[in-house]
Amino acid sequence: MASIKDVAAEAGVSVATVSRVLNDHPSVSADARTRVLAAVAALGYRPNAVARSLRTDQTRTLGLVISDVLNPYFTELARSVEEEARALGYSVIIGNADERPDLQDHHVRTLLDRRIDGLLVSPTDGGSPLMLDAARAGTPMVFVDRWIPGTDVPVVRSDGRGAVRDLVAHLHSLGHRRLAIIAGPAATTTGRERVEAFREALAEYGLELPDAYIGQGDFQAESGRRVTEGFLDLPEPPEVVFAADNLMALGALDAIRARGLRVPRDIALAAFDDIPWFVHTDPPITAVAQPTGELGRAAVRALVDRIEGRPPQSVTLPARLVVRRSCGEQPAFPEPAPVQNRSQS
Repeated sequence: MASIKDVAAEAGVSVATVSRVLNDHPSVSADARTRVLAAVAALGYRPNAVARSLRTDQTRTLGLVISDVLNPYFTELARSVEEEARALGYSVIIGNADERPDLQDHHVRTLLDRRIDGLLVSPTDGGSPLMLDAARAGTPMVFVDRWIPGTDVPVVRSDGRGAVRDLVAHLHSLGHRRLAIIAGPAATTTGRERVEAFREALAEYGLELPDAYIGQGDFQAESGRRVTEGFLDLPEPPEVVFAADNLMALGALDAIRARGLRVPRDIALAAFDDIPWFVHTDPPITAVAQPTGELGRAAVRALVDRIEGRPPQSVTLPARLVVRRSCGEQPAFPEPAPVQNRSQS
């Protein structure tokens, strides 16, 4: 990765002149400005992809790259990030990766070029060279929800293993034995972790997770619909579909209803990532809830600590099971028995 000294050498000017050009200082001649900008373009130099010590000022701006702005989980996360950042005197620029690594890197590159003070990212995959280079160059960065293993970057996330174990125990107590999962992308840490947690929880009850009961999704609704259709076509369909995020759960619900089936009479449904909508579906959906707002606030605090020279801390918060009625649970308040007609008694 090119440095500011490389740009100065290529343009035949001093480092100070390069800095003045990049900061639009009026004291630079037109010729020097032209040579510096040509060198910047030729070398692919990004002012914010170098160590923080080379910065001359702060913009009081944070960048946030989220995986999917249409996912209510990430919408709530972004809101909490913006609120906490504003309380600490920072603004936030948001980029939506739409679960695409190329869009993720586009937003990261754009934010670095805009001289943000720090970057919050929920990675769409585990191997972006751009983010790895930025981290090595000293860019203040925090991973939130997902992370890239092996990088020296603080991570703020929830631990869903305990809640998934609680979910499987709950399903087992209801008599369910054939449990399937719609998995998230294997390239993401959360996609892998939720399948592993589900498999481990099943093993505690002597239950297996056959390959036919693992459907590969992409954290978006259409994949939940497609995978569930495949489950329903099996000679022995599962009794429960556990979707590893909320949008895939909604897609699964669409597929079940399209077959004229009912939840939970014909097949049960549970989800990871609770959302407000789930209480309004018929029936309300049992789900694993993450402390989304606190995750966003903790991620901002960790990033600001990094920016302002304090040691940042990784944070792990527990998720919890929210029991509703989509897996065969009894209503909290049973319907009253019909009133007898006195004239017939």
